[in-house]
Amino acid sequence: MYDFMLNDEARAIRDKVRVFAKNEVDPEYLKRMDRDEIRFPRELYEKYAGHKLLGLRFPREYGGQEMSWAAECAAMEEIGCLGTAAGCAYVMPSIVGEAINKFGTAEQKIKYLKPMLEGKLVSAEALTEPRGGSDFFGASSRAEDKGDHFLVRGTKRFIVGAEGADFFLVYVRTNPDPNASPYQRISTMIIDRSPGVEVKYLYGLMGTRGGGTGRVVFRDVKVPKSNLIGPLHGGALVFNTMMIPERLCSAAPMTGGMKSCLDVAMRYADKRKAFGRPIRKFQAVNFQIAEAQMLIDASRAMIYQAARAADEAAPSVRRIVSETKKFVTESAWDAVNKAMQITGGIGYTDVYPIERALRDTRLAQIWTGTNEIMSAMVQHDIYEEFRAESGLYRDFERDAMHADESEKIFDDDDMWRVFEKNL
Repeated sequence: MYDFMLNDEARAIRDKVRVFAKNEVDPEYLKRMDRDEIRFPRELYEKYAGHKLLGLRFPREYGGQEMSWAAECAAMEEIGCLGTAAGCAYVMPSIVGEAINKFGTAEQKIKYLKPMLEGKLVSAEALTEPRGGSDFFGASSRAEDKGDHFLVRGTKRFIVGAEGADFFLVYVRTNPDPNASPYQRISTMIIDRSPGVEVKYLYGLMGTRGGGTGRVVFRDVKVPKSNLIGPLHGGALVFNTMMIPERLCSAAPMTGGMKSCLDVAMRYADKRKAFGRPIRKFQAVNFQIAEAQMLIDASRAMIYQAARAADEAAPSVRRIVSETKKFVTESAWDAVNKAMQITGGIGYTDVYPIERALRDTRLAQIWTGTNEIMSAMVQHDIYEEFRAESGLYRDFERDAMHADESEKIFDDDDMWRVFEKNL
C-alpha cells in the first residue's frame, strides 16, 4: 500500500496488521485449513480479537476503534495474503457488525456486537438459499409471528463461517401476503445457535477451505422478537445498507492476495534462468509482471475511492462499491493467473501457494452477489444518475459535423414526426 493514499491512522493500523500477518500466523495452520483439517479458524479469529483488529470502524464502547473505511480497507489488504478463508473470518464481524451497529438496539449491541469484537462470539450472515442466491427478495425461509416470538423454518446454504458461528444474521420472509411488494416481504433477525439450528459442513469447496462454509437448517426455531434487526418487514432497508460492507470487504483483501502472488512470481522470474539469463529479461515475462502490477494499482484506486464514498455516505456509493467488487475480483483472477503463467508448470503445483490463491480467488467473483449482478446494479444506478444530471454538462451531440435532428430516429413515432414535418 502506498503511504500517500493513507492518513496517519490508516498507516498505523496497516503497519500493525502487516506485522501480525507476518509473525502471528503459522504457515502450517493455513495448510491445515486448506486440507480441511480445521473447519473454522477460531484460534485465528481469537488472535485477531486479541490484537484488537476486528470491527475497526465501530464505536470504542463496543470494542471497535472508530476508524474510517479507508483505514479498515488498508488492514484488510494486509490480511489478504492469508487467503480468502482466513480473510472471511476477519471481515465477517465488519459485515454482520454493520447491521447490528446501524439497526440494532443498545441491548443487541451489548449482547452481540461487543462480544463479537472481543472474539467471544462468532457470527455468520445467512442469506443464500438452495433455490437461488441472487434472488434475495424471493427468499422462502419463513418466520411465523407467534405473538412474543417468531417461529423460523427454512434452509440457507453456502454460509461462510457457519461451522463456527454462535449466531446468525438471517433474512427471512415475515410478510405472508402473496401480493406484498418485494421490499415489504423480508425481515432481518439474529438467530442464536440452538438445538433447532442444524449446521452441516458438507461442501467440497475448490478453495476457501477451512472457513466453515456450510448449510444451515432452521427447524421451527423460536426467536424472540427482541432479536429483530431493523423494522418488521424492513429487511430490504437492512440489505441495501449491507451491500456496502459486503462488497468492500470482498474487494479490499484481494489486493493483498494479488500482491503476494506477484511477489512470488517476481522472485521466481529473477532467479529462474533460461537461454543463459533470468526469465524476467524476456518481454513475454516482464510484460505480464507490469500488467499484474497495473491491475493491483487500479484495484487499489477503486477500493480507496469506494472507501471514501462509504465514509462520506456519497449518493453514488452503491454503484461505486458494486463496480469495485466486480473490477477488483476479476482483476485478482487475472493477476493470479499471470503469476501462475510466469512460474510455469511449477506454479501449477503446491510447491508454491499460487495454486491455492487461484482456487481461492475464483470464489470472489461469485459471493456477495455475482459479478453479473454487480453489472446489473451498476447499469441501473448509472442511468439513474444520468437522468438526474441531465442538462448539467455540455451537449456533446451538437458538436457533430452534421448534427441534424431529423436523422435521429429511434422509433416509429419519430419516423412519422419527421415525415410529416418534411411534407
